Amino acid sequence: MLTLFAFILALGLLIAVHEYGHYRMAVACGVKVLRFSVGFGKPLLSWKRPGNPTEFVLGALPLGGYVRMLDEREAPVDAAERHLAFNTQPLRSRAAIVAAGPAANLLLAVLIYALVNWTGVEEPKPVLGSPAPASLAERVGIQGGEWVAQTAGSDEAPSDVGSFESLRWRLTQAALSNEDVTLWLADAEGGTTRAVILPLAELDVREADASLFQRIGIVGPWTEPVVGEVMAGGAAEAAGLRDGDRVISIDGQPVGDGQRLRALIRAGVGPAGQEVEQQWAIRRASQPLELVVKPAPEPRGEAWVGRVGAYIGAAPEMMTVRFGPLDGLWQGAVRTVEVSWLTLKMMGRMLIGEASIKNLSGPLTIADYAGKSASLGLTQYLLFLALISVSLGVLNLLPLPVLDGGHLMYYLWEGVTGRSVSDAWMERLQRGGVAILFALMAVALFNDVARLAG
Repeated sequence: MLTLFAFILALGLLIAVHEYGHYRMAVACGVKVLRFSVGFGKPLLSWKRPGNPTEFVLGALPLGGYVRMLDEREAPVDAAERHLAFNTQPLRSRAAIVAAGPAANLLLAVLIYALVNWTGVEEPKPVLGSPAPASLAERVGIQGGEWVAQTAGSDEAPSDVGSFESLRWRLTQAALSNEDVTLWLADAEGGTTRAVILPLAELDVREADASLFQRIGIVGPWTEPVVGEVMAGGAAEAAGLRDGDRVISIDGQPVGDGQRLRALIRAGVGPAGQEVEQQWAIRRASQPLELVVKPAPEPRGEAWVGRVGAYIGAAPEMMTVRFGPLDGLWQGAVRTVEVSWLTLKMMGRMLIGEASIKNLSGPLTIADYAGKSASLGLTQYLLFLALISVSLGVLNLLPLPVLDGGHLMYYLWEGVTGRSVSDAWMERLQRGGVAILFALMAVALFNDVARLAG
């Protein structure tokens, strides 16, 4: 129920903002708006305000919306109102009305990011967990426990790292741009730093998923290697583990943090899912102990992983990331531009085959993420809304005839040649645009089903 409610709320809000952008610009340009609708199909609710010719409608199918303006191409227009019709407006006004929808979504994203920046968000400190085996981080000598003070791209000045999440975002951008990144590492906040270069340009990045960070090696922040919330009937309880036990080593291999502890537990099964005994050295209330633990095999795709039936690793050390009024607004604008550019870059790479079409997501994945983000709290839900708002704004600016970007493409042609696109060409382009859009929707829906089924 939460997933459905969060999805409908997100979709309704983003569509309403998009259409309101068109509506407000149309009114500002002197165009008569006949209907403002959020949703398609049978109207569930409709109303008019005194002195306003626009009918406001809430449709039964919340998968889109529209603004219907007075237009001679759609219906006869009284001569007295011809100056109020959309098609009689100068080119700059028509272009502004069309562009205002995507612009409203991008502006909403700026404001949401700014709101989160002003109120503050709790994020893990930029302290690295143990690197994944055979990863780039392990190769360059990262061991875990290092504090990341600054990062820089190939031709950039070093910039401070505010939190672990900002570090992940920086690495995502660099990996998708095939760009190496320099990290300045310290043994503690404010400690002496050393520089290491992560050769991200070596990665063949076709999908921005969890496996990307496994290959980079920076999977999560540093956490204490302790056992917590031992579940009844699990392998941890059977071995005699208790909440608060700190794990020192497993089978003689040192356990530096929670990330390393989880990796050793997952690896503690035989190749065909057989149980394997592990020798755990732990510390309980300052007393060293030796325990035998048998992780329970659990299928994971075609492989097997070990589980002990306990929460593994303490919560990471957190910090509050908050900005002042101007800085928060500026950072919101910067993040919106970065996400927009990254979205365009990924679309371009998918078009030329350098990125997998598995990156396309449809309504099922969006609904799933909406529910998950809502369950994590208001801040995470707001960040989800900002991300989807950017995606909606960028998508609508693509030069596909059925989208706002397609209409802007027509207006660009008109501005350059001095004549509008002919009706015959308009019809051909519209049909082609609809075919492309339906193909993209089909791929996105297939990816949704495959992702959720997996």
